[in-house]
Amino acid sequence: MTSSYKDAGVDIDAGARAVALMKKAVEATHGPEVLAGVGAFGGLFDAAALMGLEAPVLVASSDGVGTKTKVASAMGRYDTIGQDIVGHCINDILVQGARPLFFLDYVAANKLDPETIATIVGGVAKACKEAGCALLGGETAEMPGVYAPGEFDLVGNIVGVVDRAAIIDGSRIEPGDAIIGIASSGLHTNGFTLARHILSGLDFEAPIEGLGGRLGDVLLAPHRCYTGDVDAMRRAEVDIKGLAHITGGGLIENPPRILAERLEAHIHRDQWPLPPLFSFLQERGGVADAEMARVFNMGLGMLAIVPEEDAARAIEAIETDAWKVGTIAPGQGPSRVKMV
Repeated sequence: MTSSYKDAGVDIDAGARAVALMKKAVEATHGPEVLAGVGAFGGLFDAAALMGLEAPVLVASSDGVGTKTKVASAMGRYDTIGQDIVGHCINDILVQGARPLFFLDYVAANKLDPETIATIVGGVAKACKEAGCALLGGETAEMPGVYAPGEFDLVGNIVGVVDRAAIIDGSRIEPGDAIIGIASSGLHTNGFTLARHILSGLDFEAPIEGLGGRLGDVLLAPHRCYTGDVDAMRRAEVDIKGLAHITGGGLIENPPRILAERLEAHIHRDQWPLPPLFSFLQERGGVADAEMARVFNMGLGMLAIVPEEDAARAIEAIETDAWKVGTIAPGQGPSRVKMV
């Protein structure tokens, strides 16, 4: 008896075809600072790009899209999931004032379908190009026995830079500052395990009244990137004291990550319209208000903390829908976010 890697479940030829299919899209994100990319053992990025800063600080982050991949698989739609991971990772370093330099992705599946993998990575490349970020490299892995048939995982790693003097760390936030909520584009990349549990038995291909389209398409709306909104506030000379990306942990767990222990956030639930998707999930699932706010972004993908006198100017400058949704107050309670 003879055995081969393909007999064991790994098709090297499929991996090579996937790389060939994605190569052009990946290389479209490269500028002159990329010295080695697709096919190299390691990506090379010219650090001379940092020389224009007085005290450059590198900022790095890793994240995944979670079980949103299961919705993509159910829909057979893979063109947006790559955009999700880029938007998520860029926002994670944006809150500290950083801009992306380069991105690396990791795609793993039970069995590689070259066209599907190329579509996923094409979405990553599209979002990277729009953000001026090089897709420097990554990994495509076929792992039978680890992932179930039809399943895949998508992870992103980002490296960005910020001048030390421009770091946003929340240290200047004080009582009386305004909390500006900037609209999300949907669930983004969090809460999908609960959402899928609530929606079990529904057809993702079917339109749902009030949601504006097919259920699956609404769920797959790409994770919004907030670089343009932050840039707009800066152009308007808004003093941005803190930024909180509303990811896992929702509106309850994320704001305290930028607040001193002596402070808490008071968020007024009636100050922004709850998008229909969240109302639909809450009503169908019988989910309590507190659990909704702890799991989902509730229609706010980013919070900006600014002086009260800058609040109106910030809202006017932001390119996306935005509202003043609360204030910073003294407090050291067990929950440092109060939904009032």
